[in-house]
Amino acid sequence: MGTDTVRAGSADEAAERRREQRGWYFYDWACSVYSTSVLTVFLGPYLTSVAKSAADADGFVHPLGIPVRAGSFFAYSVSLSVVVAVLVMPLVGAAADRTGRKKPLLAAAAYTGAAATTGMFFLGGDRYLLGGFLLVVANAAQSVAMMLYNSYLPQIAPPEERDAVSSRGWAFGYAAGALVLVANLVLYTGHESFGLSEGAAVRICLASAGLWWGAFALIPLRRLRDRRSGPKTTREATAPGFRQLAATVRDMRRHPLTLAFLLAYLIYNDGIQTVISQASVYGSEELGLGQSTLIGAVLLVQVLAVAGALTMGLLARIYGAKRTILGSLVAWTLTLGAGYFLPAGAPVWFFVLAAGIGLVLGGSQALSRSLFSHLVPPGKEAEYFSAYEMSDRGMSWLGPLLFGITYQVTGSYRDAIISLVAFFVIGFVLLARVPVRRAIGDAGNPIPERI
Repeated sequence: MGTDTVRAGSADEAAERRREQRGWYFYDWACSVYSTSVLTVFLGPYLTSVAKSAADADGFVHPLGIPVRAGSFFAYSVSLSVVVAVLVMPLVGAAADRTGRKKPLLAAAAYTGAAATTGMFFLGGDRYLLGGFLLVVANAAQSVAMMLYNSYLPQIAPPEERDAVSSRGWAFGYAAGALVLVANLVLYTGHESFGLSEGAAVRICLASAGLWWGAFALIPLRRLRDRRSGPKTTREATAPGFRQLAATVRDMRRHPLTLAFLLAYLIYNDGIQTVISQASVYGSEELGLGQSTLIGAVLLVQVLAVAGALTMGLLARIYGAKRTILGSLVAWTLTLGAGYFLPAGAPVWFFVLAAGIGLVLGGSQALSRSLFSHLVPPGKEAEYFSAYEMSDRGMSWLGPLLFGITYQVTGSYRDAIISLVAFFVIGFVLLARVPVRRAIGDAGNPIPERI
């Protein structure tokens, strides 16, 4: 009878875990639309046009009296959002771990970002300051929410399930991004048949991403549950966020192998983020491709990233997450090498390049997240994932800087794109040197059979 009770309890726990995992996937489904439709496709060109309409005769706008070229306003707004996110994440991460109440903080961050994105419907005329403000709020809120969302992974999935669960989350996100991008492109390209101006169509696409984000965020917020935090000393319980961040950094120094993984991730992920952000520039300026071709390539990346994330999740079960990530870094290097030789004015080959990026994009990010989750000491998930997210968001300026300097020196976007190979080669070497099984044990976590 006792054995039956134990089995029933285990079955109930497994069912509850599966239910929570399915809810967790839906946050990727909810927020990835923002990254795809807003940041990657529509907001940059539209906010730049709004800023240009407000510019003076010399092409400058003057936020807070500071002269800024209208064409640079979007990039500066993105940079400011990164600074805000880096300042806020340690505060929220420390609060989440101190109280164990991640869900209210996740809800606050998600709906702040969704509301700011929905508010982009009101961008028009010369309201570039409103656009910059909403971008900063939405982007920073997304970073904070993703940090909290990622920190749930080690709590909802045992070690042997994390690669698959993380990969499914990324796949859900890319699937949602592709689905909504198709609908947005139908509206945008056929705006006249819908009786809309081009600007109105763009504003509807922007706002729809915010509504989608807010609507589907309800699912994870209903299914995820808070865990009571472990016992804290009086000093820990009352520590302000930045004092707690300093304590987290000191604690991470006690786990040098976790820091070694973070350094490797910082470098190769910077290369990934730069390829994503600069591929359209390479396609338009160096290869002479049109906007419709570039948007089609973004859509192809989204679709194939779903299959890539799931496939690499399966490969990780066979070969381990570390080896699969290393294989993806080799694939990134070969893809960039092929991109260097792409002929101008040949969209078919650019789509082939986009396919290569899509197949390794989701999996390399998903498996990096799941591998890091094994290296986090129990009870410090949100704090450590704030450091992980800051590595993702806060240091993503190195790749664009190298890309820009290389172009400035050589005058060639081909040289600029091939320079990014350095991030994948260095990241490969650093990751290969991390003994992940020992790192997991040092963090106090059970070591999976295959990692």
